[in-house]
Amino acid sequence: MKLTNKFDLPDTFVRILARSNYTNGKAHLSVTELINSPRITQLRKVHYEQLEEDVADKIWAIFGTAIHAVLEHGKGDNQIVEQRLHANIDGYDISGAIDLQEVQPDGIAISDYKTTGAWAVMNEKKDWEEQLNIYAWLVEKVKKTPVTSLTIVAIIRDWSRRDAQVKEGYPEAPVKSLAIPLWDYETREAFVKERVKLHSDALFALETGDDLPVCTPSEMWEKPTYWAVLKVGGKRATAICNTEEEADAKIQELGKGYEIQVRPGERTRCANFCAVRDFCQQWKDYQGESK
Repeated sequence: MKLTNKFDLPDTFVRILARSNYTNGKAHLSVTELINSPRITQLRKVHYEQLEEDVADKIWAIFGTAIHAVLEHGKGDNQIVEQRLHANIDGYDISGAIDLQEVQPDGIAISDYKTTGAWAVMNEKKDWEEQLNIYAWLVEKVKKTPVTSLTIVAIIRDWSRRDAQVKEGYPEAPVKSLAIPLWDYETREAFVKERVKLHSDALFALETGDDLPVCTPSEMWEKPTYWAVLKVGGKRATAICNTEEEADAKIQELGKGYEIQVRPGERTRCANFCAVRDFCQQWKDYQGESK
């Protein structure tokens, strides 16, 4: 992958990224790859040398790495930091580096540190729950020791003292611990098997020249098109409708003085955050349909 520096950031940041020593230990799939879109994972592997990432887009990743290094100095005698575990399932080696394992009399408590935004803390993140439950599966599979709890320790990069005082549900401090639901072992293993099957199918499609499986709406962070009914010249919608027919019916109900505005949907991840979109036929087809 080519590293760019479009905004002329200091060379220090460039060198940090260029010297990254990340490795998944030669696993078939890391935990983050396993929960990712199989289409994205395969396209990323095929086109890796052609991909570009800009230093500016990796600043918070650098910050997160620094936070992990600092936290390691604060670990207790019963804590294990940044341990990578491997387990084999259905012929696939799965690996994950667990930020913190706290060894307790009745088992192991897992914590994962995230440098993130306040919005993510205030809204349920399905991928956090999936990631930590796979970590729990790895620990119990490898260590034969029960996992007692899962926690996200969120370090909120855009935290605002004023918003904490006036916004309901806003995190009250720039660091917040979030309890994550712990699935039973059978549910975790079934989920891992399901994800492995999806990635295995994608790899088979790639190797046989078949079409890759498409990304799902949730994987694309898709927001659907909707129809807003509002007063003529107004800005605030009186009603939000899922279809044009529903909006027309609402206009008939409300009478004169109202209009319909179409608010197009979007695939936020594809448009702004997907490194392989230039190689993705699904994205190209969608752009053609949207024009």
